[in-house]
Amino acid sequence: MPAGGDYQRRFQRRWPRLRDPHVRALAWLLDAPDLMASDAPCWENRIATLGPVSDEVAAWLNRLQDDPELNAALQAHMAHQPSARLGRYAEKLLGFYLVRQRQLVAANLQVRNTGATRETLGEFDFLVKRPHVDAGAGLEHWEFATKFYLLEQAPSSSGAGVEADAFVGPNLADSLGRKMRKIMSQQLMLSRHPAAAAVLPEPVAAAQALVKGWLFYRDGMPAAAPAIGIAHDHCRGFWCDAAQLQARTFPEDASFVVMPRLEWLAPLRAEAGHALALPALLTELQARFAVEEAPVMVAVCRPSDEGEVVEAERGFIVPDGWQQRAAQTVRHAVVRV
Repeated sequence: MPAGGDYQRRFQRRWPRLRDPHVRALAWLLDAPDLMASDAPCWENRIATLGPVSDEVAAWLNRLQDDPELNAALQAHMAHQPSARLGRYAEKLLGFYLVRQRQLVAANLQVRNTGATRETLGEFDFLVKRPHVDAGAGLEHWEFATKFYLLEQAPSSSGAGVEADAFVGPNLADSLGRKMRKIMSQQLMLSRHPAAAAVLPEPVAAAQALVKGWLFYRDGMPAAAPAIGIAHDHCRGFWCDAAQLQARTFPEDASFVVMPRLEWLAPLRAEAGHALALPALLTELQARFAVEEAPVMVAVCRPSDEGEVVEAERGFIVPDGWQQRAAQTVRHAVVRV
């Protein structure tokens, strides 16, 4: 398992010219390791992967940064019906890419009951055709997710690893286990419903989950066991409370940026004026926790050229009491399963 910060260094080396936040986020979506291992037996070949970024796509991403007309098309696409939801933001970025690659057949295609109520039964996130991928005679159905989970429970001493439900979302309303069970048992089954035939332009040959994201570990906690289907090279960070953050050792030139939610995808690149010293960050965290007792994503940054800072590692800083609530959530989830 790579240490936290390894992916950030690779990303900065691979994409040194990318500064536009949308372009950086799209580069991360296309380039980042998958969160779930496509070859893990537990997923039964139902994990989609985009594969390595080709030289042609890499050149296109750099043009997306530099070409005014192409960049304007991206900005207009992202400005249309904007959303504060990170998942929706990521969907729009991926949709822009799939359209430009001429692979998108449909996005957010709803399936409704044919009865009098016309209730929505589900939605196909993406229906795609990729000429370079043999998907048989039909379409690929992707359920797309970008997720951020904190591992609350340490692996057992028996070496059995952790339950997927021990990875909980910052708001404690979701877990990795719950999300993957829903995708596998419900969402990927949508094309089999009789009502789906009315909206599908072609039969679905493959239904898979495309999952990107970051997992966060307490300092010193071992990596998740591969048995629960997590990719070994997934993007990772740390989590701790404010007191533990203050006790951590950072380089002398380190600074900190509180990351807006829509900038959680790619490693951060920001003007140096946006960065805080540790005492100022602790004051900012105290003010935020007084308003809402929710974890805050923070980028630990190093100085870069041209008056900028770039992310060296990232972590969730949790308010007092969050860990106890998370532990209770995990205990209840494991009992239910």
